[in-house]
Amino acid sequence: MLETYPFTGRTASEIAAGVEIAVSEGRLPPGAVLPPVREVAERAGVSPGTAAAAYRLLRERGVVETAGRRGTRVRPRPASTFREEIRIEVPPGVRDLSKGNPDPSLLPPLREALAAAARAHEESPAMYGTGDDEELIALAGARLRADGVPAEALAVTSGTLDAVERMLTAHLRPGDAVAVEDPGWTALLDLVAVLGLRPVPMRLDEEGPLPDELARALQAGARAVVITLRAQNPTGACLSAARARELRALLAVSPEVLLIEDDHGSGFVDLPPYSLAGATARWVHTRSTAKAFGPDLRLTLIAGDPVTLDRLRGRQRLAAGWVSHLLQRAVAHLWRTDAVDTAAVAAAYGLRRNGLVAALATRDVTAYGRSGLNVWIPVADETTAITRLLARGWACAPGARNRIGSPPALRLTVSTLTQEEIEPLADDLAAALRPAPTGRYG
Repeated sequence: MLETYPFTGRTASEIAAGVEIAVSEGRLPPGAVLPPVREVAERAGVSPGTAAAAYRLLRERGVVETAGRRGTRVRPRPASTFREEIRIEVPPGVRDLSKGNPDPSLLPPLREALAAAARAHEESPAMYGTGDDEELIALAGARLRADGVPAEALAVTSGTLDAVERMLTAHLRPGDAVAVEDPGWTALLDLVAVLGLRPVPMRLDEEGPLPDELARALQAGARAVVITLRAQNPTGACLSAARARELRALLAVSPEVLLIEDDHGSGFVDLPPYSLAGATARWVHTRSTAKAFGPDLRLTLIAGDPVTLDRLRGRQRLAAGWVSHLLQRAVAHLWRTDAVDTAAVAAAYGLRRNGLVAALATRDVTAYGRSGLNVWIPVADETTAITRLLARGWACAPGARNRIGSPPALRLTVSTLTQEEIEPLADDLAAALRPAPTGRYG
């Protein structure tokens, strides 16, 4: 295939664009080894410097990787192939537990909040140069400080990933290492690849990243660390006080590392967030409203050190500019009126999540889900388990979307699971994970 692939273009950008299109169309498959720079230069009729620049662009875009003597090859999962595309088709009539959405019935009504935001806009419309909503900042600051997060200065972004991308771009360069949870959040793993960064996986248990794994990542040269405080996606891990102390001590000896902590569990998890904020000189704490108020209410409050927040705001001014003040005022209204009963919502999710984990335990099936919306079930083979479950009327997400080097597993979103469904689902899961019978002839 590579023998016949025509490297064309007169500039590095044109050559790189051609290769990227070939990868996205499947003409250059994952793992394909690309020719040496000089050979590419000869085929395209350009200088070796131009060919080398094309390869550099491809690495920065997450399309290829350079592996020493093994040469340059198409990444196993190029940036043009997002992890969310690793999915299954859900046939009609199958109960779909593969999506990570909250239960719509547990989201607060937005009519009054949006109406209040509209009234405020009529009285004092936000214009160019208007700062973040003062009431929102005051309410967020009080909530963060109550949870032990330093909140002297705050920023607002359009969701957690928006903030993480701006921080990684502002602090790191292509090729830098980022410590990430394994298994972890698919969008983050995709983002790291797109930015041309090198993921260093950290294994975790129900209390968060293992200290030895963080230590290994730091020794491997990680320049940034991303840690979920609670409702970890996909395992439901929640950082404990003891684990937080261990991780904080490790980070304290690497003050130059950028710490990004994700608290998207605020508003629907009743376990406290044990923040690591301030363990390093450069840090941000992200608190999203999407799971508690609804995914379309995309707003995240950011606390951090002054330098990091200044960089974030600078990047934001050059792109989106600001987050809609209508959304900011709507969230402020929801917080001011205590529209979400966190304890009640967390109890509802816990009843479903813990019920399934307990039901599986009685059937000798190990499952994890300390907090949040998901249950993580280790399996021997994802494809076999998913196929068997589909035949029994259930759809779940393949763990391959979330994994780097951790073992195979399934992710089930239990947010809309009913109590009547738990026992039948546990029966079908146990049957789907049971080894196939073997027979002998003769």
